[in-house]
Parts: sequence; C-alpha cells; structure tokens
Amino acid sequence: MAASGTQAVDRAALLISTVVTATEPLSFADLQEACDLPKSTTSRMLTALERSELLERTDDGSYVAGGLFWLYAARHDPGEDLVRLARQTLAAISEETHETVNLSIARGDRVVQVAQVDSQFLLGTRDWTQVDVPVHCNSLGKVFLAWEVLPLTDGPLEQPTDATITDRDALAADFKRSRRRGWATTVDELEVGLAGVAVPVLGTRGQVVAALGVSGPTTRLEDRFDELGRLLRNHATELTSRLRGTTASPITKEGAA
Repeated sequence: MAASGTQAVDRAALLISTVVTATEPLSFADLQEACDLPKSTTSRMLTALERSELLERTDDGSYVAGGLFWLYAARHDPGEDLVRLARQTLAAISEETHETVNLSIARGDRVVQVAQVDSQFLLGTRDWTQVDVPVHCNSLGKVFLAWEVLPLTDGPLEQPTDATITDRDALAADFKRSRRRGWATTVDELEVGLAGVAVPVLGTRGQVVAALGVSGPTTRLEDRFDELGRLLRNHATELTSRLRGTTASPITKEGAA
C-alpha cells in the first residue's frame, strides 16, 4: 500500500534530518539502516529530495545537504540563527548566575558579541554587543585564541590595564590552561574591576562556532570561576546539542574543539 501523504512527508523529513545532522556524508546503506526504511522507499525518497535540491550526492555517491541549504546559509547571517537557538540558554544562565551573559562569534579577525542578557544586579550592567574590544584581554576573545579559531595578531598587543597579559609566552600558557580546564578567564585585563569567564560552543562538525560567557565585578566573580566555568560548560553542551540536533558530550578535554 502506498504511504499516505503525511507518512511520506515524515519519511522525507527523517532522511533530510539524518543527513543534515550527520558529521560526515552518508551512503545509501547508512541512510536505509539509520531510518529503518524499505530499500525501494529510500531510493524513491532520495531521488525526489535530490530533484528538489534538499539533498545532493558527492562524487562517491554519498549524501550531503543540498544546494537549498547552502543558498539559505549564504543569504542569512549565521549569527542570527545562533542567537535564535541560544536564547533559551542565555536566559537560563542569567537566571542561575544573575550576571551579564554574552554570546560572541568570530567574524574575520574580530570577535563580535551578538547577544547579551543584562545583569540582574545594579552594579555590572553594560551593553557589550557590537563593542570592539581587544581579543586577548577578554574571556570571550580568549576562547577563540585558545581554541585556535583566531591567531594572535602580530606586533605589540594593546594593554588597557596593568593586569593585561601582553607577553606571548604568558598568553600561550594561559591558553593552554584554558583548553585543559575547558574555560577561559580574565581578571581586570580589559577594565579594572571587571572579570569574565567563557567557554567554547561547538558546531555540527565539532568546530568552535561561538563563545558563551558571563562577566561582572571582579569582587563577585573571581572566587566563582570554577563554579561558573562548569555551569557554562554544561550549558554550552546543551546548546551544541541543539545546533547538532543530537546529544553532545561536555567540552572538557584539551583539543576537544
């Protein structure tokens, strides 16, 4: 008996989601097994999805996301999609910490903060979105440096405060510590009295796509870095799961990103 219209749509959606959330191209056999569909149904559905450019085949015949996905990506700012998916995460972190919560992405050689939830304390609220700050002296920027998304710029590094680390060997050691524990920190390095902690957010293929962090007065944060780092790491794992459409593992080991 032919599948009903609703059943056909469900099967097609299952094939698309399986391909799009996979970390590598999938063969026909992989898809048939993963979706538990008859061979003839799988073949018919895949042919239709190729015609509509929702899926396409690589040179070896494996399936990947089709041209319509790439067209969408080209026409939309990926930061907007990330912010939409991260709203729940940002709100949850704000509720748990009461501090300023930020989400940032790398754009070219800069780090751009694309979303913020303000501190619930009177002291500590400032809008950092779209503010251009030196990458090496804020915790969000340090994530992109430590996980080698961005290189450290050549030449002398800015030193906004006496606490700013500008020695390259000292920064390399700081980045290594960040990767080992899973989060980056700053204390008085961007502004005297301001501290921050941030973690990487991974994308569909395990690459660092964003940094998630909290900031606030040094007197409130510096003794809570381990607590906040673990909390952020757990929330970043949940956000990674939403980005991937799968269940992700916590980002804890050096080189995991």
